[in-house]
Amino acid sequence: MVVKPAMRAGKPQGQAYKDKSKPADIRQSNINAAKAVCDAIRTSLGPRGMDKMIQAGNGEVTITNDGATILKQMNVIHPAAKMLVELSRAQDVEAGDGTTSVVVVAGALLEAVEKLLQMGIHPTAISDAFQKCSAKAVEILTEMSRPIELTDRESLIKSASTSLNSKVVSQHSSQLAPIAVDAVLKVTEPGHESGCDLKNVKIIRSLGGTIEDTELVDGLVFTQRSCGVNGPKRVEKAKIGLIQFCISAPKTDMDHSVVVSDYAAMDRVLKEERAYILNIVKQIKKAGCNVLLVQKSILRDAVSDLAMHFLDKIKVMVVKDVEREDIEFVCKTLNCRPIASLDHFLPEHLVNADLVEEVSSGSSKFVKVTGIQNMGRTVSIVVRGSNKLVLEEADRSLHDALCVVRCLVKKRAQIAGGGAPEIEMALQLAAHAQTLEGVDAYCFRGFANALEVIPSTLAENAGLNAIATVTELRNRHAQGEKNAGINVRKGAITDILAENVVQPLLVSTSSITLASETVRSILKIDDIINTMQ
Repeated sequence: MVVKPAMRAGKPQGQAYKDKSKPADIRQSNINAAKAVCDAIRTSLGPRGMDKMIQAGNGEVTITNDGATILKQMNVIHPAAKMLVELSRAQDVEAGDGTTSVVVVAGALLEAVEKLLQMGIHPTAISDAFQKCSAKAVEILTEMSRPIELTDRESLIKSASTSLNSKVVSQHSSQLAPIAVDAVLKVTEPGHESGCDLKNVKIIRSLGGTIEDTELVDGLVFTQRSCGVNGPKRVEKAKIGLIQFCISAPKTDMDHSVVVSDYAAMDRVLKEERAYILNIVKQIKKAGCNVLLVQKSILRDAVSDLAMHFLDKIKVMVVKDVEREDIEFVCKTLNCRPIASLDHFLPEHLVNADLVEEVSSGSSKFVKVTGIQNMGRTVSIVVRGSNKLVLEEADRSLHDALCVVRCLVKKRAQIAGGGAPEIEMALQLAAHAQTLEGVDAYCFRGFANALEVIPSTLAENAGLNAIATVTELRNRHAQGEKNAGINVRKGAITDILAENVVQPLLVSTSSITLASETVRSILKIDDIINTMQ
């Protein structure tokens, strides 16, 4: 009998599994790229985390330790690494905080996946087991959490302070946290808590002064100053009109030019222009309006110099160039409709307010409207800062604090911070793994060990001995101290709830769910195919 060479070598005759190493290489490449992204921002986790200075191509510099901002500005080319950038963005949309920790958890889970793959476990088996793990982890978190009420302002402030503690502006958290809490509670409609929209909170950056000068304005703030040299700068018992038409000479619809040959015709044109503007101003006076808000116009001047002269004479305060995208917010705040034509400029379309005044802030001036009658559920925050970088970071930090309070409004439960929930999950998942058989037991143990990355990173960034700290933390939790966490300020393990380090349950649950989803997606990829464009 003649033995064929292929048979002799023990190879299968078909060519289907010619190269088994390629999917493994692709997986390894994806895991390495994602881990590289994770390592890049790992040092910025926690209250003692470092900041990153990001330099854009146009010379713009940003200093931040907000995970989502760092990743958004990083030049990431590898497709798997881009998935982690998307993960951070998803966490930012869902919870607003925990954007660094979600990427760190994903990186640790990928490291666990790597070890499981080396043991010869099939990627689909790991993926399915991780889905069960994340569901079990969310259960454990929910059990650990404690419910809160929206009337408990102190608890809300504690959560907002915890989110600010890891930021550049952490020393001002005692002042910014109450502002964030009051702002969110102001825009939340009773009975519609899940629909709390942070677009109703307008953050206005004003250069000059310090972060301590940041204030919450229960009204409306325009970044423009009032125009008009001799016009009033302060109006009490204001009647406000928001117009979308221009108070200047009309232009032809097309690019036509009118040639005027003699002085008489020229005079007539000027007279007509004057009469046209005077008619508009008379109508404004007749309606009793004394504060005029004018939408920005692209085609011509919204308010001409001649119109400004007449409006000054009748003592009307004018704020022009209100941006088109701000009109919705202004209407919501004033509870009014914009007036699109002169015929509709009637007293019933005006809004009453106690005071409209131009206030100075550092080198700039802006117009503030307070005491608005039946005001909508909106609020404005004027953030101050000594330089542009601090101002931008204060804005980002305040946004995170607002998101944290919104999470508590949506899901009214708090959980301890300082690595306590992660260690508790790791212990309970490891205990659960003992009751399982086969592949699932290994995957649960791998998932549990990966969660320890958060406390160990917190300890590393604070300059503590990571191994000793995490071991002690594990022992304390094993003895039943569920709220024991890493106290970065004292450099020891303490009851973290007594230190007021708390975070919303939604931040933790969404970070575990989103991280495990992303890891499962990366795990399922076994080839990268380039398409012809």
